[in-house]
Amino acid sequence: MTAAPDAVPVPAALRGGSGATRDGAAWLTRLPDLVDRARTRWGLRLEAPFPAGTTAWTAPARTADGTDAVVKIVCPHPEAAAEAAGLRAWAGRGAVDLLDHDAATWTLLLRRARPGHGLAADRALAERRPAVRVDVAAELLGRLHAVDRAEDVPELAALAADQAALLRERAQRFAGPLGADPGLLADAAALLDELPRGGRRALLHGDLNPGNVLADDDGAGRRRWRAIDPKPVLGDTAFDAWPVLAQVGNPFAEEDPVGVLRAHARVLCATAGLETDRVAAWALARSCESALWRAAELGDRDAALADLAQARAWARLA
Repeated sequence: MTAAPDAVPVPAALRGGSGATRDGAAWLTRLPDLVDRARTRWGLRLEAPFPAGTTAWTAPARTADGTDAVVKIVCPHPEAAAEAAGLRAWAGRGAVDLLDHDAATWTLLLRRARPGHGLAADRALAERRPAVRVDVAAELLGRLHAVDRAEDVPELAALAADQAALLRERAQRFAGPLGADPGLLADAAALLDELPRGGRRALLHGDLNPGNVLADDDGAGRRRWRAIDPKPVLGDTAFDAWPVLAQVGNPFAEEDPVGVLRAHARVLCATAGLETDRVAAWALARSCESALWRAAELGDRDAALADLAQARAWARLA
């Protein structure tokens, strides 16, 4: 018997995220059955779901053998298709452990990180300069990038080529209404074509923002930081720096955002072994791509303009 959708609590972030789309709303009607399938498959005792997350339903769980776990049921979307493959390749080296995976239902069983708060929520780090948090994330990137191969993970070059084509098409429609610099958008599209051909190749996280970096203590006073929610691709390691540099602290609200970005990029590159010029070039390209995605897919002019302002800052740094 199919359970009623309200039988499983759905966080507001998920309802307003994937759940707000037509496909996502249909997926939510199936969610109770998916939760029940996961509970039965792994003998789970589930707690209330985590409130965060716009593309997946996640909840703390205990397995039949007492393992402290998290069940993650993803609303199907292309960027998440290789998540299990990436986690399997990392095998706990920088990322959370994948305990099991039900590919048919896009469901992952993960070992839970404790205390599990994100990089921005760490009290000790909050009392220090943002560059310290950048360095923490950079050390984590270095561990993730130590893995340079994985099965069933797409190539960054293919992703970037698709984004370049979309950027060019969207620029024709939105550059004028947004007051965007056509030359900047053309440069961004060219970079998306060119950058994947160089750099050091590794398995990339794809979205290492501060909320996807979790504290994980081993019970003996040692803290490691682990990545969650990857969108794995294989390619140039410099691709992975943008979310950290753009979202640790609030660099674009500073009096000299370019100076802050330059200082933080030097810290990250020194620790993670990246090239500052390539990091800035990828950030410029990704900021422009994000701006036009927001304009085209969300109709969010303000967010698109904010991303374009950030792209101009990255252009000065690049």
